[in-house]
Amino acid sequence: MDDPIETNIARRNVLKTGALAATATAVPLSAMAQAPNAGTAANAAAPAVPASAPVTSKVKLRVNGKQHELTVDTRTSLLDVLRENLHLTGTKKGCDQGQCGACTVILDGRRINSCLSLAIMHDGSELTTIEGLGQPGKLHPMQAAFVKHDGYQCGYCTPGQICSAVSVLDEIRKGVPSHVTADLNQKPLLSIDEIRERMSGNICRCGAYSNIVDAITEVAGGKA
Repeated sequence: MDDPIETNIARRNVLKTGALAATATAVPLSAMAQAPNAGTAANAAAPAVPASAPVTSKVKLRVNGKQHELTVDTRTSLLDVLRENLHLTGTKKGCDQGQCGACTVILDGRRINSCLSLAIMHDGSELTTIEGLGQPGKLHPMQAAFVKHDGYQCGYCTPGQICSAVSVLDEIRKGVPSHVTADLNQKPLLSIDEIRERMSGNICRCGAYSNIVDAITEVAGGKA
């Protein structure tokens, strides 16, 4: 039978040996971590990678009747040019993914989501933003109708809603069909279905949709 005293001594020796081995392994790593200049020579020898300068381009835009010539980063969206360069903050940045319609503007007679379009793509184009449709002293008929029918609540989506609504009536007048137009050989009729379908890309999280339809219908001069 083994002597219990000798067994305990042997057990202690094993534990001590293991602890010493672990300490010996950890010391070099901790010493390197604490050394303030560790690896400095190697890093100094490596050449510094210069930060690449942004690529810029000139772009001319006629916005709300005024000519602008800008030098912008080629990656800049039309929305950011309007807000950051021209300080036309009526056009709102919502989802920044083309899903909410808050950034809708009228470009060369057609509505677009300005967050999805690069500014340099539209050199020489003409834009109309909410500021260009009307001012407090002289509202556009669509702006006045939105006020009358309470077509807004928080107001964040309203500039895009109004720009889109103006374009919707223009599309119907020009005979541009929509997904719900029954006969593509005939001019689309003003109807609730047509208005709802054409305005479906403009989201109102407050839920003022029925009032928006009423405002558009009044401006169109008919009953949908």
